Amino acid sequence: MKTLNVDLGDRSYPIFIGSQLLGKPELVVPYIKGTQVMIVSNETVAPLYLQQAQAAFADFDCHNVILPDGEQYKNLQTLDRIFDALLTHQFDRHCTLVALGGGVIGDMTGFAAACYQRGVDFIQIPTTLLAQVDSSVGGKTGVNHPLGKNMIGAFHQPRCVIIDTDTLDTLEDRQLSAGLAEIIKYGLIRDLDFVAWLEEHMGDLLAREAAEIAQAIDISCRSKAKIVAEDERESGIRALLNLGHTFGHAIETGAGYGNWLHGEAVGTGMLMAADLSMRQGWISEQDVQRVENLIDKARLPTRAPAHMDYDAFMNIMAVDKKVRAGKINLVLFRQLGDAFVTDNFDPDLLRETINAHHALEED
Repeated sequence: MKTLNVDLGDRSYPIFIGSQLLGKPELVVPYIKGTQVMIVSNETVAPLYLQQAQAAFADFDCHNVILPDGEQYKNLQTLDRIFDALLTHQFDRHCTLVALGGGVIGDMTGFAAACYQRGVDFIQIPTTLLAQVDSSVGGKTGVNHPLGKNMIGAFHQPRCVIIDTDTLDTLEDRQLSAGLAEIIKYGLIRDLDFVAWLEEHMGDLLAREAAEIAQAIDISCRSKAKIVAEDERESGIRALLNLGHTFGHAIETGAGYGNWLHGEAVGTGMLMAADLSMRQGWISEQDVQRVENLIDKARLPTRAPAHMDYDAFMNIMAVDKKVRAGKINLVLFRQLGDAFVTDNFDPDLLRETINAHHALEED
């Protein structure tokens, strides 16, 4: 087992990474201050891992709430089911929530913890690759609105993160690829050596080779932890983690929540960011091709849905969280491995990028 630390002063917390970590009380007991535990999971993950996870909380008054599975349920209505369970079982403000699932479960459980009685503790146990390398670390929580993704939420850090890599054994291939998009992101924003490593080992990652998967998770979590420690609330460097996300969130919203996985949309979004950077004259066509080859090798889409034309993108991106004073901020490239945030790009070139990167027809 490896242990990383997210350094946030008195809100610091560990990330435990390894095999056979589910059900180990010694990993969670030090981070629970009350007697009540509510495990939040979904209809896909609970039959696989709930019983095993519950073993870690045998000495607590432990209950669970099982939500439907999918991004389309990441909303205020579904969130109420967590509050209903907490109130029905008379949970007090010293309780602990546990997120057992992927990014949707983690985001919703964290937001419920941020809101319930004005803030209670929670623990992340991510079971998808994307959640393990990205959404479980850093304290971003929330739900979607019909007009925009993650528009309702809060910063609320977990007490600890437990990454049991064995849970990836049951992950479907499409979800694995979605997680690889976020892993690729860490390389593209500031670690070109990691990009080269990914190019060499992408086949191993797709084949779920344990050593390579563990290394990719470790490198990604170290990068995320370092950035969050420097900039918890995204006033500076943390914004680089939004590479591909402004385009990607627009794709998710425009396609209808649940039709595109988050990582799939981010994969296409990162390629669009590279394309716009090339059109601005900052990187080369060869650089763009390198990004596209890597995204394609991860079995991720490289074109937005056909109906997502320029107007569709712009209408959705206008309400993105990265908009400042009416200007869209994008994460673009000075060069691969050197990303930056800017609103200083040619809108005509943005139109060209969008027009070049939506599919000619729906699959």
